[in-house]
Amino acid sequence: MRDITRKLVELLDLSPIGDDHFQGDSEDLGFPNVFGGQVLGQALMAASRTVEDRLPHSLHAYFLRPGNHSMPIDYEVQRVRDGGSFSVRRVIARQDGKEILTGSMSFQREEEGLEHQFDMPDAPDPDTLKSEQEYGEMLAPHVPEKMRPMMTRERPIEIRPVDPVNPFRPEPRPPHKQSWFRAQGPLPDDPVLHRCLLTYASDFSFLGTSMNPHAVTFMSKEMQVASLDHSIWFHRDFRMDEWLLYDKDSPSASQGRGFNRGNFYTREGRLVASTTQEALIRKRAR
Repeated sequence: MRDITRKLVELLDLSPIGDDHFQGDSEDLGFPNVFGGQVLGQALMAASRTVEDRLPHSLHAYFLRPGNHSMPIDYEVQRVRDGGSFSVRRVIARQDGKEILTGSMSFQREEEGLEHQFDMPDAPDPDTLKSEQEYGEMLAPHVPEKMRPMMTRERPIEIRPVDPVNPFRPEPRPPHKQSWFRAQGPLPDDPVLHRCLLTYASDFSFLGTSMNPHAVTFMSKEMQVASLDHSIWFHRDFRMDEWLLYDKDSPSASQGRGFNRGNFYTREGRLVASTTQEALIRKRAR
């Protein structure tokens, strides 16, 4: 495992601080606030620590306040129900005594059932694409110096976008995006870890899908942008150290909000997870 990936795995490895209470560190990715995917991944890990012999199959969370990346985050897990097949947990994430995220996670024992899935959409092979870090290094000489570390930083999750958008000179595009995702280096054989890592990664390059038609990005000065909620459904087993295609679309934007959907496919075409997210994409008054 590469050092940068090991640090992310350690970030998701929460410390117990009491009965069904856990604490996680925060990382600074160069954003003003804590990256939402970090809070989601840690919240799922906290809930998973209170469940045995069942894997998470769905997560639904609301972002309540921006997180401070200079402070740790406390996670309180509430055991809502343990049934014959399913377990439900509620998680509250807090900083400085204030809730920054609340969510519910459901876990299921392994079982066989009816199966079908959408076909995987067409997409270029990841080996033919450049990574986000490579694009960042190409753009770095043309941006203010204080922004260069964020654009060129080494990433534990390698992302290779299909037809990337220049964040400083966006043009109107259809509300659809694709990216290939893969962790840098091999990972342990822990299905909970792989699902928490996908949860972490699923927040990258997601809400921007709803801004594509409007020729704006999260770097546009006139935009106020933030994730409002996030949901994930896990359909089949997968590995985050193998390539996954993240295919995203945005059916609607209105009233300052953009709605986004996504599907994760393996390279062989198996649909392994689906996501939704509504985001604030508000144009500030002049």
